[in-house]
Amino acid sequence: MAGSTAQTRAQLPLALAEALDGFEEHLRSSRDLSENTIRGYVGDVVQLLDHLVRRGGATVTDLDLATLRSWLAKGRTTGHSRATTARSAASARSFTAWLRRSGRAGEDVGLRLVSPKAHRTLPDVLAPDQARAVLEATSGAEEPVGLRDALVLELLYASGVRVSELIGLDVDDVDRGRRLLRVLGKGRKERSVPYGVPAEAALDAWLTRGRPALATEHSGPALLLGVRGRRLDPREARRVVHAAVRKAPGAPDIGPHGLRHSAATHVLEGGADLRSVQELLGHASLATTQIYTHVTVERLRAVHAQAHPRA
Repeated sequence: MAGSTAQTRAQLPLALAEALDGFEEHLRSSRDLSENTIRGYVGDVVQLLDHLVRRGGATVTDLDLATLRSWLAKGRTTGHSRATTARSAASARSFTAWLRRSGRAGEDVGLRLVSPKAHRTLPDVLAPDQARAVLEATSGAEEPVGLRDALVLELLYASGVRVSELIGLDVDDVDRGRRLLRVLGKGRKERSVPYGVPAEAALDAWLTRGRPALATEHSGPALLLGVRGRRLDPREARRVVHAAVRKAPGAPDIGPHGLRHSAATHVLEGGADLRSVQELLGHASLATTQIYTHVTVERLRAVHAQAHPRA
């Protein structure tokens, strides 16, 4: 938690602080969310409760719709984007719903809270030839770090996993016989994700010639290791991707999530149905996956405008 948020939280009246603690415990134990998501929810609610105090409130029963609306309005006047406002409103509604269910409030005052829908911008994706160039950026590597970097790129693009899912893989999460990864995604939901022959070749090279050279007593079961033998840091994985992308002519500057977007787009363009891509990516909602159909349609329109004689 950022220092300013921690300080604000420490200054809350006891009744509000206790309610916040209960809400955080609920998020952690009942909803099984990631730590990043929990920090986001709690940080938003800290700012909401601070706003309540500044308006003269001291308990959660003082929280009403007018306070919620004025808090969101204050955020917009200080430069919050539509996406940030939408996320803040979602955090507030989650909090007020929990207050009602836990008996701390007689009604859910957030039910009528509306917020602008975040604009969904189309993600940058690699063209297939650019993807090949990225993957070839580490081809021929023989030193352990180079073999690892090749595997990072191959698995991110082959499977479409998130970078957090990639670095969380253990050696026994890989079913090499069936070429499947056992991935623990958001909400600790497990799914199996396939990978292809090139990724298997990179995996074999890493496990036979790369990982043994870096492994130490601190490595544990981690599949991917840093230079000191511990589980690979996500920042290093991002550095690997950005470095490889810079070597691909004309490629947009993307990181691991861009490889995920590219993988999903290329699978759809290859004829996969949307629900299969949803399962591949581990999306809870099909609506999240549908953004990739917009990507392919926009690319089709661009090709049409460039190539059709009567476009």
